[in-house]
Amino acid sequence: MVTGAAGMLGRDVVLAAANAGHEVVGYGHTELDVTDAEAVEDRAEWERPAVVINCAAWTDVDGAEESEDSAMAANGTGAGNVAAAGAAIGAKVVYASSDYVFDGSADTPYVETDQPGPISAYGRTKLAGEEATVAANTRSFVVRSSWLFGIGGGNFVETMLRLAADHGEVLVVRDHVGSPTYTWHLAYGILRLIEGGAFGIHHMAAQGQVSWYDFAREIFDQAKVECKVLSATTDMLGRPAPRPPFSALASQREHAILLPSWRDGLAGYLAQRQSEREAAGA
Repeated sequence: MVTGAAGMLGRDVVLAAANAGHEVVGYGHTELDVTDAEAVEDRAEWERPAVVINCAAWTDVDGAEESEDSAMAANGTGAGNVAAAGAAIGAKVVYASSDYVFDGSADTPYVETDQPGPISAYGRTKLAGEEATVAANTRSFVVRSSWLFGIGGGNFVETMLRLAADHGEVLVVRDHVGSPTYTWHLAYGILRLIEGGAFGIHHMAAQGQVSWYDFAREIFDQAKVECKVLSATTDMLGRPAPRPPFSALASQREHAILLPSWRDGLAGYLAQRQSEREAAGA
């Protein structure tokens, strides 16, 4: 059972699970609100899945600064509701978390044992979701990933391509470094994870690291799009929520599930995007 199934990651998890031969049911926010504990419990009891993958989330990082209570309800309390409902029926639970649980002061990729220290409301709510999940269900996986992009939702790659088409130039920050991760690759990584019993925290992001600025340049190179890329600092853009300046992730687990590189993920995304546009007659 997948919550948040209408979102970017949830969509790919549902498709990947079906492709892998799992019997899967997905619920979007309009069908199942994870902040409603009774509704979540009833749905889990009705479906009785072996695994619940919780992709439901408040993802508006800047919006969380002004609406932390609402973000906490979805990312924190809601995560606890899903984990508890899973525990009640003996199901494993996966919570999709974020690199934003870290403060970004490191200069090497964060691993699972590094101390979290979120600097934004969004990061605090995701850390609360991790803690609520682990507290409610001993058979739980916390999967931290980074800078997600995929077909099922708005993302940085799509924004860059749209701005290039509309304006011919973009302004991108150069002082944030992370591991851009293709949700299709992450979905298959999660499916591999649930086959075992290595409960606890897992870092599962694309191999390698890159700044937003260099990621934008690679997007245009791979897409063969002419666009001028201008660089800026975070302070110049003045966004409401602080971002960790360095949030690349790596895993120290003995049997870590390694995803392809961010460049391979970008190539896969662009190919999937083109295929879907052609199928739609675009």
